[in-house]
Amino acid sequence: MDWSSGQYSKFEAERSRPAADLLARVATEGVASVVDLGCGPGNSTELLAARFPQASIVGLDLSDDMLAAARARLPTVDFRQQDIATWAPEMPADVIFANASLQWVPDHATLFPALLAALSKGGSLAVQIPDNLDEPTHRLMRTIAADGPWAGKLAGVEGERAGRQDAVWYYSLLGRRGAAAIDIWRTTYHHPLAGAGAIVEWLKGTGLRPYLARLAPDETEAFLDRYRAGIEEAYPALPGGTVLLPFPRLFVVATA
Repeated sequence: MDWSSGQYSKFEAERSRPAADLLARVATEGVASVVDLGCGPGNSTELLAARFPQASIVGLDLSDDMLAAARARLPTVDFRQQDIATWAPEMPADVIFANASLQWVPDHATLFPALLAALSKGGSLAVQIPDNLDEPTHRLMRTIAADGPWAGKLAGVEGERAGRQDAVWYYSLLGRRGAAAIDIWRTTYHHPLAGAGAIVEWLKGTGLRPYLARLAPDETEAFLDRYRAGIEEAYPALPGGTVLLPFPRLFVVATA
């Protein structure tokens, strides 16, 4: 189930805005080494390079297509193919940055303390996680998956990204594991998009991927038809055809 950098980048401005908001809360003093976990096509890495121009930056991703796009975008940055779940740093990092990537990695009770421990003293773990599993976009995915001829194929898909927790859980976990400071907040963005079809295109690049990866072409078309109809009902268009997509996200900056 490889990622498509082209599909993902259709909404790059919207996807990059939370990364910029997260980065604005990360201290810059003394930062010499930065790791971008789940760098995707390099949009977040580009922001990191601008904020930390003197730092050594490494971008990690598992997707060949994403890495190819990132290397074309930033040819002087060190991009490596790596599974976040098994990554261990060669030496402590000053900043570990993860924009909309850790929701795809299981066992946050183990993952987050391990990332905190991989920081240098005073370093920052900066994480942004989509917090939208209870939004209509994702409730519809689950409902349609369970109510169709593909139900057997799609059983258990939601469990592939069920590791997300709430702010209290992350704050408590990182506090118990020795974080010197924790800044945590939740923001809901309201993205104006060109109709319900644009919402579907957005989700085809992220949330819908685990479902569509298991379906045959004819099933994919039927699934998306039902999903599009549900999205049109859940997100009615404003005069002129624009729809607003509310998108809640959870942010954490933990200092070692």
